[in-house]
Amino acid sequence: MQNKILIANRGEIALRIIRACKEIGIPCVAVYSKADHDSLHVKFADEAICVGENYSKDSYLNINRIISAALSTGCNAIHPGYGFLSENEKFASIVEKCNIKFIGPSSEVIAKIGNKSMARKIAKEAGIPVVEGSDGIVNTAQEGVKIANRIGYPVLIKASSGGGGKGIRIVRNETEFVTLFEQTKFEAEANFGDPAVYIEKFVENPRHIEIQILADSFGNVIHLGERDCSVQRRNQKMIEESPSPFVDEALREKMGSASVALAKAIGYENAGTMEFIVDKSGNYYFIEMNTRIQVEHPVTEMVTGIDIVKEQIKIAYQNEMTYKQEDIKLNGHSIECRINAEDTTHQFRPSPGLIQNVVFPGGNGVRLDTHIYNGYFVPPYYDSMVAKLIVHAATRREAIKKMRCALETFIIDGISTNIEYQYLIMHNPDFVKGTYNTGFIRKFTALIEGERNE
Repeated sequence: MQNKILIANRGEIALRIIRACKEIGIPCVAVYSKADHDSLHVKFADEAICVGENYSKDSYLNINRIISAALSTGCNAIHPGYGFLSENEKFASIVEKCNIKFIGPSSEVIAKIGNKSMARKIAKEAGIPVVEGSDGIVNTAQEGVKIANRIGYPVLIKASSGGGGKGIRIVRNETEFVTLFEQTKFEAEANFGDPAVYIEKFVENPRHIEIQILADSFGNVIHLGERDCSVQRRNQKMIEESPSPFVDEALREKMGSASVALAKAIGYENAGTMEFIVDKSGNYYFIEMNTRIQVEHPVTEMVTGIDIVKEQIKIAYQNEMTYKQEDIKLNGHSIECRINAEDTTHQFRPSPGLIQNVVFPGGNGVRLDTHIYNGYFVPPYYDSMVAKLIVHAATRREAIKKMRCALETFIIDGISTNIEYQYLIMHNPDFVKGTYNTGFIRKFTALIEGERNE
């Protein structure tokens, strides 16, 4: 049987996977909703099949239609990308039962570690520090109030199957707990098909550091260094960079070794990311593992020279990794800005619509992952990200200068975007010095709004 991959996603990540498939020489099939019939991933795949109506629940989250699309087109593997069904244990299990390769870990491993509350428990048992919180799923608001009162406010209510910044609420007192608990459960059900939530202590303004790992079916596990994802708005990452300006070699080794040990302890296979928060003293705490490719994977690719998506595919087809830990060197510095269709002057409200003109940045060390083009209509049904702008340079200061230049020459007309907002961040003293933390955007937005009101 010829190898053939169905890509169960849309947008830039679907295009990213298509390119990896073409480089390896494996045919690929795109799925799309009716709203995405003119999307580039539909045009560039070898085949494309419509799986439903505009909303995600009727298309990209419809397991039966995704599986039917794979079977009807003769695919023997499915790459889920990120978001949607990428960390859905039920989906992975059905894929396996249909004798199709799931390009990611097994459904059994996803059940263990993809479930955020269970992941905390496993990490704790493995001797990796975790933030104080509930021991597992919290079923009722009343139960949650007791836990929050015990560990102290503020706390986070988090979707157990969540990701991408969705399904998270900060609760600062008992009065608002019940309302926010129910809101989080509703959002978790809507976005991930699983209303389960758990609770952990909210650590004010830490660094958000993640470790990229790769693991094959031959017992080889390596880490590819860290990414700093501390520039976030409402738990949604905006800018990522590698290496972190905060992490030194000793801390990198500690966190990398802990990540590899945890992956080995659960029998992990494929690409994955261990997420940590790190306080100002360098103490790190495991918060979750993402059992999929990350939006921000390009910065790691830029500094290591490793194509993570191609490695995912090779591992899924039972190829042994050719890389050893001693082969991994971090070369230079890389920064990624997420470009969103949103109006930053009106509380970042989404800005779908017709792109009437677009000019892409370029040059040495500039990479753009996007699915937009002149005349493309940005639909209102999905995440607002329309591009990822990535730069690579010898030093962090040079990378910042290169990003400024790239943002200056990136034009998207017809919709509002956050390009100018990202450009201003590249000139902010705290960002330039690398002294920012997860409270950066709140402080930066207040500064910008204050200047606008003067």
